[in-house]
Amino acid sequence: MDAQKLKDNFALVGANGVDVAEYFYADLFAREPQLRRMFPTGMTRQYEVLLGALTQVVSSVDDHDTLIPYLEDLGRRHHGFGVLREHYGPVGVSLLATLAYFSGPEWNDDLERDWTAAYGLVTEVMAGAAAELVS
Repeated sequence: MDAQKLKDNFALVGANGVDVAEYFYADLFAREPQLRRMFPTGMTRQYEVLLGALTQVVSSVDDHDTLIPYLEDLGRRHHGFGVLREHYGPVGVSLLATLAYFSGPEWNDDLERDWTAAYGLVTEVMAGAAAELVS
């Protein structure tokens, strides 16, 4: 996983601001409509939360001493919202679709592999922290 490529790509994607979050959630809810009930009716605050979390993850992707505790806390909090391990897959699919859409012609197989690896780490740490709460 090339951390600098992820950072550069997210700078490109993130320049689209709230449109990124709106696209992500529209894609997620189109793929998995049953997940919509886990979110508030008004999504404005949720858009900000998503963009903030993505920014934090990308900015510390090469600093595991910062990233891992952040993701563990995020995983525990998501568990409290009813998020299950099986939800991470569809979220990842929608995240990749969103990144590809906003990357435009910059999107390629290398970026997809790097983002997939990064999201795999996010999933493992968050789901692992949530699992500790139920063991």
